[in-house]
Amino acid sequence: MAADMQRVDDVIRLRLASEVALINQISHYIVSAGGKRMRPRLVMLFAQALGFDGPEQYELAATVEFIHTATLLHDDVVDESDLRRGRQTANALFGNAASVLVGDFLYSRAFQMMVGVNRMRVLEVLADATNVIAEGEVLQLMNMHDPDLTVEDYLKVIRYKTAKLFEASARLGAVLADADATVEEACANYGRSLGTAFQLIDDLLDYEGDTTELGKNVGDDLREGKATLPLLIAMQRATEDERALLRHAIEHGEEERLTEIIDLVRRTGALEATREAAQQQIDQAIQSVNFLSDSTAKKFLIEFGIRSVQRKS
Repeated sequence: MAADMQRVDDVIRLRLASEVALINQISHYIVSAGGKRMRPRLVMLFAQALGFDGPEQYELAATVEFIHTATLLHDDVVDESDLRRGRQTANALFGNAASVLVGDFLYSRAFQMMVGVNRMRVLEVLADATNVIAEGEVLQLMNMHDPDLTVEDYLKVIRYKTAKLFEASARLGAVLADADATVEEACANYGRSLGTAFQLIDDLLDYEGDTTELGKNVGDDLREGKATLPLLIAMQRATEDERALLRHAIEHGEEERLTEIIDLVRRTGALEATREAAQQQIDQAIQSVNFLSDSTAKKFLIEFGIRSVQRKS
């Protein structure tokens, strides 16, 4: 998809332009850090799989990347993160206030771009998505340092905070192609399942990965008091003493015994169980696109899912 992604990057550079120097500096810093650009790819893959090849796909692909980037800027401030994609976070480099305000700029620029596409359904999809994402951020904040968090509540945060933009991106491809409601919902189901699996693997890599490969610090979730699925499964399988250790770690954001806790999570088979849960989501995603006619785009969508559970970063 190199040619398609180049066109998206061209739109990103064009739409990032601002008369305010600091906005240009921070937004270019965060966007140029790279990333997988999964959400923009979903917009284009579904549009093309359904027979649409107009320039609006590049505009909307850039729009969802702006929304995603805005959430990253705000996330890193809330989480007090200092490393993302192997580089200093924007808040570590430029300060919290600047990061929040530039995140707001990216959100508002994204809405300007939505209006430019001149389709009410596009506005409905992305307005709904940004609102749900914000709810997910607040839900996650409420769940911090809660050792009694249920798996159901944890998955709800994922659906709101992460999977919703994947879902919206896939749905937008169908909207551009003027697909009917049934097709649009099938595309959205793929995005939702892929986004859920993607976050599950992210949470797994926080205990399994390597800081250099991940581009962020291993164990960050635990330090921040986030009870993710690997930790919840480990608590279910642990002895009483081990469970007490994990509860204390979640409540206080463990630093001193981090290595011991990571070893415990690995030893209980929680990582394998998390990967299995992600694979189930991918199986659902692939099933959702069975209705599509055979095409390069459909092939890529299937491969996208398979790779998402195999990744190491």
